[in-house]
Amino acid sequence: MEEIRIDLRESNPEREAEGKRSTQLCFKINHTMPMTEECTALIKELFPNIGENVNIQPPIQCNLGDHVKIGNNVSIMYNSLFMSAGGITVEDGAMIAANCSIISNNHDPKVRAIITCKPVVIGKNVWVGANSIILPGVTVGENAIVAAGSVVTKDVPANTLVGGVPARFIKNLDL
Repeated sequence: MEEIRIDLRESNPEREAEGKRSTQLCFKINHTMPMTEECTALIKELFPNIGENVNIQPPIQCNLGDHVKIGNNVSIMYNSLFMSAGGITVEDGAMIAANCSIISNNHDPKVRAIITCKPVVIGKNVWVGANSIILPGVTVGENAIVAAGSVVTKDVPANTLVGGVPARFIKNLDL
């Protein structure tokens, strides 16, 4: 997967407008009564690429909502962070527990005004345990489980359990 580089010293009105839109919508979502039609409408506005039967519990933070794709029957719990400049896909049936961060962008260590971006994919029926961090360029394969508190730095094969810092293979799942 190819890295995208964004130089923050160069103006990009479209990206800046989406950043402002997303930040303001997150503020509104986080200050609206949860589990109401108003909150659901704001979440759908933040994420224009969202499926059916999605449960997202505020608070939530997202820098570019239009860079996030969420499938059907997805559950995302409290205090989620989506740093999405590189693109984030959450496929059908995925469950993301509380306090998880999905990060598709980073800074170049030599020129920190440049953001390096790689897409993140959370596969079908994946369970990401509480307080986990998924880093740029990672694909978590279908039916995988990421144990609570893990930092995922590389791809996770389908039907496996990973855990730790950095996350490592623990076992195959009999599904």
